Amino acid sequence: MFIIKDIHTSIENIPLKTPFSTALRRVEAVEFIRVMLSCENGSYAYGEAPATKAITGEDLCSIQNAVTNLKDKLIGLQLHEALSALHVTQIGSSAKAALDMAIVTCMAEQKGQTLLEYFGTNDLSSLKTDVTISLNSIETMFEDAQKAIENGFDILKVKLGENIQHAVAVTRLFSYKLPQATLLIDANQAWDLEKSLEYIRRIKGLDVALIEQPVAADDLESLKIVSQSTSIAILADEAVFTLSDVKKVHQNGYADMINIKLMKCGGLSKAQEILQYAREQKIECMFGSMLEGPVSIAAGYALCFAYRDVVRFIDLDSPLLYKDIPDSLGGFAINRNQIKPINPASTEASSIPIFA
Repeated sequence: MFIIKDIHTSIENIPLKTPFSTALRRVEAVEFIRVMLSCENGSYAYGEAPATKAITGEDLCSIQNAVTNLKDKLIGLQLHEALSALHVTQIGSSAKAALDMAIVTCMAEQKGQTLLEYFGTNDLSSLKTDVTISLNSIETMFEDAQKAIENGFDILKVKLGENIQHAVAVTRLFSYKLPQATLLIDANQAWDLEKSLEYIRRIKGLDVALIEQPVAADDLESLKIVSQSTSIAILADEAVFTLSDVKKVHQNGYADMINIKLMKCGGLSKAQEILQYAREQKIECMFGSMLEGPVSIAAGYALCFAYRDVVRFIDLDSPLLYKDIPDSLGGFAINRNQIKPINPASTEASSIPIFA
């Protein structure tokens, strides 16, 4: 029987090649809680949640405490009972995501399936992830972008800050000097409506694929005005955590696309609900991430393969930013920006922790 026997947590740390900077934060390592969930029959699986205080309000301590405080309620339950109990509790979305990830992975194992099979994946051909260009001086960002292109990365997620002069200069330079790159602009809520419209006006005619969350997450009316002011796709990120948020943004025309992240929505089961809605409503999505550990990134890959018809852009590049870049990750091979499943018929890989 797949009845939960124990839940254990540990704090993990993976150094980055270089510091990672956005309009919201600067970090030098990926720090996350790893959850190990074991069942009475000897099976086990892992989930992870990074410290995401700037986004979800959680730090490592609060995530670990939430999981620890909840585990006595989950131990002794069957997997489907535990999943239901988890999502009616009032804990942070990242803590939920770590537990959900482990439970769903065990549910797949219960059926003798990988996560790819569990989610109904049909097409196993490789997918591309973007790579992030961290916020920095114009010169440093351009050097980083050039290196990325030279190393085979042609989808660049460009982090910009509140300085519009800097933002416009970076965008123009990348557009003119790196025409082979697909540019995904991410402002991380750094601008107000006035600055957003100024940026759009000043980059008119440049080849930009999307602009992500230019205004504050709760300023939906400004987000809508920005969306209506340009042919560039506007992507809602921090404005959409749950399926209810997604429906609100879509039905009111606040943005053109949505960014789904396991840490925002509460895990694999909730991300799948959003992806199903996006499929039904023909909403294009980005499947994104925070700076995350290898288990949660591999779990995200599985959903991207299963829902490749609605996932237009994949932003699961954390392993590419690790100081020691892995060749493989929880059942997936990484070759530059190409992600491809390894042994998709094997259930073993989905439950093995991968360390960079």
